Amino acid sequence: MWRKSLCYHRRHNQETTFFGQEAVISYEYPLNERIRILLRLEDLYRKLNHFCRGDTPQDHHVALLTLFEILEVAGRADLKVDLMQELERQRQILVTFRNNPEISEEALSGALYEIEQASSSLLAMAGKIGQYLRENDWLMAIRSRAAIPGGVCEFDLPSYHYWLNRDAAARRHDLYAWIQPMIPIREGLTIVLRLLRASGHPENQLATKGTYQLTMSGRSAQMLKVRVAPAETVVPEISANKYALSIRFMRPETITRPKLVEHDVPFELTFCSL
Repeated sequence: MWRKSLCYHRRHNQETTFFGQEAVISYEYPLNERIRILLRLEDLYRKLNHFCRGDTPQDHHVALLTLFEILEVAGRADLKVDLMQELERQRQILVTFRNNPEISEEALSGALYEIEQASSSLLAMAGKIGQYLRENDWLMAIRSRAAIPGGVCEFDLPSYHYWLNRDAAARRHDLYAWIQPMIPIREGLTIVLRLLRASGHPENQLATKGTYQLTMSGRSAQMLKVRVAPAETVVPEISANKYALSIRFMRPETITRPKLVEHDVPFELTFCSL
């Protein structure tokens, strides 16, 4: 997978697909709990970044609630260890590519530096992930009340109401101070997921009358990626284990129960594995 990431991607760029340059919708399906957690955290960090950059009290309220979600998801004791072990494994693979004429030395050095920096930052994280947040009684009071519908009204938490009415720059300064110690997790998972996505080779497939089935036959993967043209107006329902893969394309109904489409659906399927 590193060779794909560090070479010039000539073969990949010239690949013929159903879609050409057309925009597509990608659906990623994790095949184990570790990747599921990383994908959830990636989504939460993106939302956190978006709402932190806003200026309204509502933006920063959502940012704080998102930080609480990150704290909950990242609370696994072994997440930091998992990330460090995977980064080290990838670093060792990279080192074997030294002096390979097919690999850009500049890109290789950059990738090694990025991994080493991320590993050092993770190693420097002391104690349980987010423990400094759990020790902040004011934040934990907000977290507790936020679990109640409408529980953070001004009469419930007047000090939080005061904070939300501070200058936007002051609120953002506080948010960044609370977020900063969690940044190494984001940097580590970003590298791991980027490598995971780059590891796969996309294949054109066709779901006959909306259904696609495949016997895994020993094929191992940690994540599946399904790409579909928006014009198809379908969403995939994916079921997979070590023995078989099943994809059913449904109509994206929002009122009635989704129904299986009755026409053939072209799509792109990628098996990703580190």
